Amino acid sequence: MRPTCLEEVVGQAHLLGADAPLRSAIDAGRIPSMVFWGPPGTGKTTLARLLARHVRAEFRTLSAVMAGVKDIREAVAAARSAREAGAETVLFIDEIHRFNKAQQDALLPYVEDGTVTLVGATTENPSFELNSALLSRARVFVLHPLDDAAIDCLLQRALGDAERGVAPTEVPADWRARIVELADGDARRALVMLEMAADYLAAGGAPDEAGLQRVFGRSMRRFDKQGDAFYDQISALHKSVRGSDPDAALYWFCRMIDGGADPGYLARRIARMAYEDIGLADPKALQMALAAWDAYDRIGSPEGELALAEVVLWLALAPKSNAAYTAYKQAMMAVERHGSQPVPLHIRNAPTRLMKGLGYGKGYRYDHDEDEGHAAGQQFLPDALVGTRFYTPTERGIEARIAQRLAELRARSEGRSG
Repeated sequence: MRPTCLEEVVGQAHLLGADAPLRSAIDAGRIPSMVFWGPPGTGKTTLARLLARHVRAEFRTLSAVMAGVKDIREAVAAARSAREAGAETVLFIDEIHRFNKAQQDALLPYVEDGTVTLVGATTENPSFELNSALLSRARVFVLHPLDDAAIDCLLQRALGDAERGVAPTEVPADWRARIVELADGDARRALVMLEMAADYLAAGGAPDEAGLQRVFGRSMRRFDKQGDAFYDQISALHKSVRGSDPDAALYWFCRMIDGGADPGYLARRIARMAYEDIGLADPKALQMALAAWDAYDRIGSPEGELALAEVVLWLALAPKSNAAYTAYKQAMMAVERHGSQPVPLHIRNAPTRLMKGLGYGKGYRYDHDEDEGHAAGQQFLPDALVGTRFYTPTERGIEARIAQRLAELRARSEGRSG
């Protein structure tokens, strides 16, 4: 059911629609070297084949999983022979992100001089996986997961194609709807499931809910424990918590659990959210995050995930403050900028007579002996940093009370210093 012409391609209108960048290049008859970046089953290989056919170029393909520099050289030699005969060559490299630096470098001169037009396909972020020299010589086109309408169009086409499809098998509408749902934007997965359904029904299987469950079972959503989908989803979870949207936060948490993410990893990230984005606005948030982490370790899956889900909701609804996080970063910058500033003499430790004779601890005021337990105006920062303010509490949650207390302490100290 692979499309035989560009008009049969469904989806990717942002690339193939009227005046879209890739379509414009195709219509001009001059296709640049390019990289198709997108999830599985979105048409990367199909588009590469159709591009070559459209410009009447030879189409050669390599898989980066198995090919090496020797295979690249053989493909280039074939491309040179084709050029001498008046034909251009499109060299398609599937899973191009699996090429190491040496293999990628081996492509450079031939892409540069036009011996081949490179079309790479990858499910990984090219900016991380391809070296800058190769990336600068190719345009990157992002392919999107197919929407439900596009997947349904593919299914209808396969059911109506007696030569290449699964006709004349009848597949109920509710089964098609389930395939669309489980395909998760992947055309290849959709067609494989359609074929499974057709085989089951053709063998006399009942087209009921039990049969549907038997054929399809449970399908995982798109997820990659090391790729962009993983980091995009953990970013979505973190930003949903920061943005105080409990429904979105819970959704992304469940998406990651459903996709097979390590709950222990999620517990660590949830704890980070507590001290990075909530901080002293709700000090209990970190306690709850650590308690949920401990509960998961003690209870295990699947019950332990509920503890993590509950704390995700709590963090999303908690007042937010990054004041402590910001103060920490500013203090670290001050340490780097000002070097090894000496500790003021009056707050140095003085365990020996010699140290006392050198003035260590001289003039130190013991706070508990002062009014309100505070030696107002006493200097604790190094001389070069006197008056520096790292921590500025917000007016949210418990931090509002902290802000009030800090303002009182600073006012007393400034009054005593004046």
